[in-house]
Amino acid sequence: MMDTTQHAPPQPQTGVSSPVSVVDRLSRVRWNELAIEGLIRVAGVSTIVIVGLIFLFLIREGLPAFLDIPLRQLFSSRWYPIEGIYGMWPLLVGSILVTAGAVIIAVPLGLIAAIYLGEIAPPWQREILKPLIEVLAGIPSIVLGFLGWVALAPIIQHLGAPTGLTAFTGALLLAYMALPTIISISEDALYAVPKTYRDGALAIGATQWQTIWRVVLPAARSGIMIAVMLGIGRAIGETMAVLMVTGNAANIPAFGPDMIFQPVRTLTATIAAEMGEVAQGSLHYNVLFGLGIVLFSITFTINLLAGRFMGGQASRRKGGQL
Repeated sequence: MMDTTQHAPPQPQTGVSSPVSVVDRLSRVRWNELAIEGLIRVAGVSTIVIVGLIFLFLIREGLPAFLDIPLRQLFSSRWYPIEGIYGMWPLLVGSILVTAGAVIIAVPLGLIAAIYLGEIAPPWQREILKPLIEVLAGIPSIVLGFLGWVALAPIIQHLGAPTGLTAFTGALLLAYMALPTIISISEDALYAVPKTYRDGALAIGATQWQTIWRVVLPAARSGIMIAVMLGIGRAIGETMAVLMVTGNAANIPAFGPDMIFQPVRTLTATIAAEMGEVAQGSLHYNVLFGLGIVLFSITFTINLLAGRFMGGQASRRKGGQL
């Protein structure tokens, strides 16, 4: 006999997860968040610890130079390690001269190029020029130093300088090396300014240049300052290119208009040129680390001043001023 009993059709599953599975999923998400937060915290703390350890290492190796040599002799005008004379003043003057020349050349050119890319250039041109400028930052400094020694130095000597290996040659080369950083970061800062700022200025009758000068640049001031500080850091910390094209002469140029066309030696070039020749633990070794302390202090001071400047700008913006 046939079974005439009617079977109920299967009911579709509703897809509602059980409370246990939801709790497990939320628990896994929470643990993942805790792990990511822990990694971020460790990375941030480790960065501070590494910088502190570097500074402590410099202090340990370089402090004997400041204790064993009188400060009057340590900052004298003669650097001659063979005779035990360690005057840092010529190296400081050389570093300041080369860095100041590079900043004077690179900052205006970098800002003008960033303004052109961010505010004036058509989009197709910006898409071509921006990657090319960023590629320039990847050229090794030793290659640029070789080009400066072979190509740039003869041109400067031909123009009337006593030698082509001068502070001006180093300044030109460092300005070229700092330009990609200044241009790229400044253009990003200009791009981050809201379009409503520009539209509002143009709506009340301002010209394009007035909008750039009085609205866009003040709004992007903090980012532009960061770009300038990074450019200065690139210039003051460069070693090989400066070692090759500045003449490597530890003397103080006579003050005057032509002082930048004289050979000089920087702090970084001195450390690179002499560190491989000294005995570990000797006074000369400690003095070279003392130069590193001076260089670290200069860089830290520049970053501190930049931070205070940007902090003051932020407080003024909170007070209602652009």
